[in-house]
Amino acid sequence: MSSLAGIQAVMKKDMRVYYLKGPVLIFGLFFPACLFCAFVIGRHMPAHELVPGLIAMALFFTASATTPAIMPFEMRTHTLERLLIAPLSISSMLIGDVAAAFLYGLFMSIVPILISVFVIGAPIVHPFILIVTVVLGAVCFAVLGTLFAVPVTDVPSDVMMISNLVRLPMIFFSGVFIPIGQISVWGRGLSAISPLTYCTELIRYSTIGGNFLSPALCLAVLAGFTVALWLLSTTLHHRNMSRRLAL
Repeated sequence: MSSLAGIQAVMKKDMRVYYLKGPVLIFGLFFPACLFCAFVIGRHMPAHELVPGLIAMALFFTASATTPAIMPFEMRTHTLERLLIAPLSISSMLIGDVAAAFLYGLFMSIVPILISVFVIGAPIVHPFILIVTVVLGAVCFAVLGTLFAVPVTDVPSDVMMISNLVRLPMIFFSGVFIPIGQISVWGRGLSAISPLTYCTELIRYSTIGGNFLSPALCLAVLAGFTVALWLLSTTLHHRNMSRRLAL
């Protein structure tokens, strides 16, 4: 019960403090919106074909934007020490961070879904699969954000630079702008190592039905990525925590 209370306290703190931070707003909302507009403006594409990429990009950037900003700010304001002497385990603290990022990504992904349905008029062919995909994708990308926050630094821009160094290439070979079936063979090889690929394919299957990969395979791989990223993130954070506290 104490662990659950600690997780809830961390989640509420993150929601209250970090949702409106500059790095989260810029790299989680404004930057992907500008990138998407720059790609689609001037291209004569059917509106419904833009829907999977729009939803996937919104979910990916928003869910993975909060957690990279939290750890550097915690170190800069020296609140990390107070969290650890609460007492609160490192795993519980990370779960609270992931929960806050998950809710942020989940809430923000509703906006492009509503736009797709009521403005663009895109059909939702498989609503249950879409719900499962958005929930699982939000968890996976929130966990991915904790992995970006592993470097020991109290400068948020350093972590954001690292996260964008990974996130930007991912959106170009993960089927966000160009469906997997239209990517070259070597591009498909790169797409196989990106969790965003499987999330985008599931969203495409749920909306326009033009998927290239099996939905069951995508769900299984996306869940596997979530578990693997969580184990890697917690291992690295446990290893680096003494260095963080000494900074």
